[in-house]
Amino acid sequence: MGGPRPGARTPALALWAHAAVPGAVAVVCAAGAVRLLRQRLTAVTVRGRSMEPGYVDGDRVLVSRPGRLVPGRVVVLERSCPDGGRSLPPLPPGASPEAVRGRHWIVKRIAAVPGDPVPRTTVPALAAVPETRVPPGRLVLLGDNPDASIDSRQVGYFPLDRILGTVMCPLGRSEGTTSSEASVRAAASRSRRARS
Repeated sequence: MGGPRPGARTPALALWAHAAVPGAVAVVCAAGAVRLLRQRLTAVTVRGRSMEPGYVDGDRVLVSRPGRLVPGRVVVLERSCPDGGRSLPPLPPGASPEAVRGRHWIVKRIAAVPGDPVPRTTVPALAAVPETRVPPGRLVLLGDNPDASIDSRQVGYFPLDRILGTVMCPLGRSEGTTSSEASVRAAASRSRRARS
C-alpha cells in the first residue's frame, strides 16, 4: 500500500535524495567536529630559552584547551604586561582561534596546583607566604632552564584563569625562527596532526 510495487523502478531523483541526506549529515557533523577541534586544540611556537632542553626556541607544540592541570605537565599561559598587569580580560573557555591570536603566551611546567603544599624551599618568592597550601585559582609554574626563566621562583603564584591549555605533544620546528624573549605566540594555523 505505501511503498513501490514489486519490480517497479525507483526514480533516479529518489535514489539521489536517499544518498544525499546521509552525505549532508556527514558534512554537517564533520564541520562541527572541525569547529570543536579548533576550539580545543591550538598550535603554538615556543620563543626563548626558558624551557630548554625539552623545548627550544622555534619548537611548535600542540596545546589542548583547557587540558588537565597536574604537577609535571607543561602549560601555555598568558604573559602579563611589563607593569605586571593584564591588558585584556581572561579568555573564556572555548574561545575562538581568532581570540587566541594577538595575545602573548609563555610556556612553563606546573610545580604545584591549588591544594598542594607551597614549595617554599624551591621557590624563593613563596618562602614567606602565610599559607601552607597553594590557594584556589593559583599555580606554581617553573621553567625547565632556571637561568633563562622568569617564573614562580621570582614572581610567586600565577593566576589559573590565564592558562590557555596543556602541551600535548611536539609538532616540529617552525621555519625561520630566531631567538627572542621567553614567550609563546599563538599560531594562526591549527594543526590537524593531533596525536593521542
